[in-house]
Amino acid sequence: MDSLKQLRVTQKSQAYWRITFDNPPINLVDTDSFAEFARLMDMMEAAPNLKVVVFDSANPDFFIAHFQARLGARNPSAPKPGGHYPWTDFITRLSKLPAVSVAAIRGRARGVGSEFALACDIRFASLERAIFAQIEVGAGLIPGGGGLERLPRLMGRSRALEVVLGCDDLDAAVAERYGWVNRAIPDHEFEAFVERFARRVASFDQQALGAAKRLVDLHHKGPTPAEFDETQAIFVEALTWPGAAARIPKLIEMGLGRPSDLELNFGRSLDDLAE
Repeated sequence: MDSLKQLRVTQKSQAYWRITFDNPPINLVDTDSFAEFARLMDMMEAAPNLKVVVFDSANPDFFIAHFQARLGARNPSAPKPGGHYPWTDFITRLSKLPAVSVAAIRGRARGVGSEFALACDIRFASLERAIFAQIEVGAGLIPGGGGLERLPRLMGRSRALEVVLGCDDLDAAVAERYGWVNRAIPDHEFEAFVERFARRVASFDQQALGAAKRLVDLHHKGPTPAEFDETQAIFVEALTWPGAAARIPKLIEMGLGRPSDLELNFGRSLDDLAE
């Protein structure tokens, strides 16, 4: 546990863990995050009685802001010796974990923050406080962490293109209607709802939970690791594209990666960037 700096693990019981993302000031995913995700997976895979894990945030305004992209960085997260990018390795292991993964989303989940939530089995959002976006195209990039693979499966091609190409902030009510999340819950009920759901699942038989999850995945196959890797490779290449080279410095001036009006209102701010 001490080796984790960005993730706080609270073992509510042997069957139920809370994982709180806490990387001030706005919960960016950076290159250090990937090693922590791998270590977390080691811990969860080694927990024989784990049945449910809930991911939440220590920052009420940001679930996970986005990835800390660096211009010209051709290898922000180089493939491991086995051939997969670290992010692909993490989300593949998470999907295969017998325990149920739940994203409890308050605040902004943009870019890889959205894609982190998409990698979980179940997503619950605060109706008033959760905001979702895939902002990459507006920065001259592409979504590289699973959005292109998962959003069309959840909401259909046209809505996925609206999300990916429009790059706007969508509230939890729209996210629920589009299928981005399972349910949007009024914020005053949110914590009690998530806690009740997690404890309910934790009370069930572990073998039945694992078998049900495995069979759902077997009959409703999701994206493959190869598909995730292909998109990751293009995302890495996109950090060298002229569009990103022109847009990201402007975004940095506007407050990218730090507490700012840009980070609070990214969708609206992209209109300002075009001007």
